[in-house]
Amino acid sequence: MQKQSIFLLLIFITVTGYSQIGGQSTYQFLNLVNNPRQAALGGKIVTNYDYDPTQALFNPASINPEMDNQLSLNYTNYIGDVNYGTATYAYLWDRRTQVLHTGVTYVNYGKFDGYDENGEPTASFSGSEVAISFGHARNIPYSDFHVGVNAKLISSTLEQYSSLGIALDIGIMYVYEDWDLHITGVARNVGTQITPYDNQYEPLPLDIILGISQTLENIPIRWHFTLDNMQQWKLAYANSNRDITDLEGGTTGENINFIDHAFRHMILGIELFPESGFNIRLGYNLRRGEELRVLEQRSFAGLSAGFSIKLNKLRFSYSYAKFNGAASAGYLGLNIDLND
Repeated sequence: MQKQSIFLLLIFITVTGYSQIGGQSTYQFLNLVNNPRQAALGGKIVTNYDYDPTQALFNPASINPEMDNQLSLNYTNYIGDVNYGTATYAYLWDRRTQVLHTGVTYVNYGKFDGYDENGEPTASFSGSEVAISFGHARNIPYSDFHVGVNAKLISSTLEQYSSLGIALDIGIMYVYEDWDLHITGVARNVGTQITPYDNQYEPLPLDIILGISQTLENIPIRWHFTLDNMQQWKLAYANSNRDITDLEGGTTGENINFIDHAFRHMILGIELFPESGFNIRLGYNLRRGEELRVLEQRSFAGLSAGFSIKLNKLRFSYSYAKFNGAASAGYLGLNIDLND
């Protein structure tokens, strides 16, 4: 029975892998990095299986008893006037590890100056989006596999337009405690709009993520390797700004090969002293680093770093992610242990 359950879930994750990415779907805020730990490790890390309830917003299979009575609050000062944040909480319902999880994700796009078709000023406007989620995970009996589901209600208001949607996140995780090894797969944002902004229904930003992580034996380092956007293999496109013109006026375009496509999916991260009260986190997002790098200039695009420090029942986290020479983001997080 357990093998059938795992097989059916893997089939579901595979057959839903048809969706598009950036610019071709709505509610893109659902895929924003949601806490400092995830941001420092390169983004979209889905392999943590511990106290942190924010992890469950990206991978419901990570919901576990260590999250009991943990409250997590996170804020991100994003690009321009955009800011967003999350609040998550988990509760252990009974002794049979019935852990319930809930979370809120919001984004505020700030204020915009309005103009009509003639360029005349009109009233200013704003935009905001929010998603409320409820999640639960179960261990498949007599195995090291865990499966989890998040149900999300999504609300979006952009100027005079508004939309309502629903979605599911479905995850499966293998936790081998003897090796401190975690392997996982997640299908995120499987859903639909209930009411569109206008008359046309738009797809949600489906995101299929695979990940593996492990703490090294006798070395206080945990490494993370993530494959993102697996629903679409070709993420790389030739950039016309990188065309090379020879002395005769001939132009050679950027060559995108199999390796280029493969690298666009990869995210690397390490945690130093992962089990201690103070740890350091480093990450590199290969897609971000390649797409946002400036030729002949060192911009450190794709790099991220952060730390966390635990003070009694509070754990404070901060991370900094570099996009390019002109853009970066800071992430703040506070985890509160509400247990007596």
